[in-house]
This record gives sequence, C-alpha cells and structure tokens, in this order.
Amino acid sequence: MKRWFLILILTFLATGQAIAQKTIPQHMVPIKGGTFVPLYGDEAAPVEVKGFLLDKYPVTNAEYARFLADNPKWEKDAVKPLFADKNYLRHWDTGQGTAATGKAMYSPVTNVSWFAAKAYCECQGKRLPTVSEWEFAALASEDKPNAAQDEKFYQRSLDWYSKPNPDILPPVQNSFRNYYGLYGMIGLVWEWTQDFNSALLVGDSRSDASQDRQLFCGAGVNGAKYVGNYVAFMRYAFRSSLKANYTVANLGFRCAQSIK
Repeated sequence: MKRWFLILILTFLATGQAIAQKTIPQHMVPIKGGTFVPLYGDEAAPVEVKGFLLDKYPVTNAEYARFLADNPKWEKDAVKPLFADKNYLRHWDTGQGTAATGKAMYSPVTNVSWFAAKAYCECQGKRLPTVSEWEFAALASEDKPNAAQDEKFYQRSLDWYSKPNPDILPPVQNSFRNYYGLYGMIGLVWEWTQDFNSALLVGDSRSDASQDRQLFCGAGVNGAKYVGNYVAFMRYAFRSSLKANYTVANLGFRCAQSIK
C-alpha cells in the first residue's frame, strides 16, 4: 500500500513539473529571483528582484519584420516622428523590404525606438525588462549567476566596447551565452529597458533637496559601489542619454514576462 502511495506521489510531482515547464513560452528562460547591489547601491540594502522570464535572444530582424506585417503603423515609412526619429530602421531598405534577408535575418534588430520595442513586446503578451531585471541577469558569467567580482568577466565587455560595430551584426545564436542560457547580454548590442531613464532626476539638482545629487556630473562616481566597474558606468551613462523616440545603430531589445 505504501509503495503504491509513493508511486502516486512521484507521478503527481513529475506531472506538475511537466506542466510548469510547458508554461514557459518558447525561447524564454526563467531567471530565479534574488538580490544584487547595482552600480548606485548600498550593500546593506541590496535591490530585490523577483523571479521573471526573459527572452533567450534579442529580437531579430526577421522577428521584427513579422511584427510589422501585422502592425503596419510601425513600418519605416508610416511611424510618426513622436514615436521614432528619422533613423528608425535606417539599415532596412524599405518599409517591409528589409535587411532581414541572408546573414542579417538572424541578427538583432537595431535602430528601433523605446516606443517601438515596447509595442513589439506588448503584442507578444510580454514587456520590456526593468533596469534591475536586466542588470541582475547580465551579472551572470558562463558558469555563475553573479560574476560581480570577476575581472575577466568585465574584461569581456570592455573588449567588446573597444571594437567598432561590424557592418552586419552576428546572428544572435552566435553570441555569448551566460549561466541562465541567455545569449548576447554582453558583446552584441545595447538593449532597451522598461525604465531606461530611471537614473535621471526631474528636479533641479542644485535646489531640490529631495533628489539624489550624486547622479549628476563628476559626483556620479562618489555614489558608485564599484568604482572600477567601467562597464556599468557606460551602460548607465548611455541609458541616461536616451529619449524614448531615439534610435541607435547598436541598440536593440529583448522581452520579459512576469511570473504569476
């Protein structure tokens, strides 16, 4: 009797695991929640990140072309200037006659605005990742989830930043794969986040006592946890320079999804 009961329990657990695996959308990977200390953070009060799902790859030219076929208002010749500047999809030949052919088909799509990236993710039932989610997932090296103290890991990013972009970006599958199974978090393109401008302050930094003045000008380094983390400094500075309708030749995106 006990033996049959044990078999029943094991069967139930196995079935539950199979169902849980099926709920993960294709080409997404689960990121187990945890805490981390961001560039401007306090080790005594690390940022908590809840578990979430993240696209395994950045969105490709081919995937974005399919999005345009179903959403023509986001085509190159139709999008409003409010939602994308004049360089939107400039690497594509025409509205839907795209660079998503040949080698470029599986390259990450770039020259897309935050508005366009957000619309794409929402059409997939997803969203853009937050800065905290992206930074948390990007801390992973090949073999560990947090490589914050690994100089070789940072050097990989520095090596990438020091090189000019190729005419055709490599396929997303050929990029760096980290501990979680995410490709291209480092060494491929910059990526939009949901709250990319969260480091910006809305008040006058000279008079608004409620704002964190350390994020301005040269004082920015004073509030940084790891002053040698040049890679994170570049990311934060780059994000702070953006506006939602900007498009950049090496700025792409991937989608996230909350775990209910």
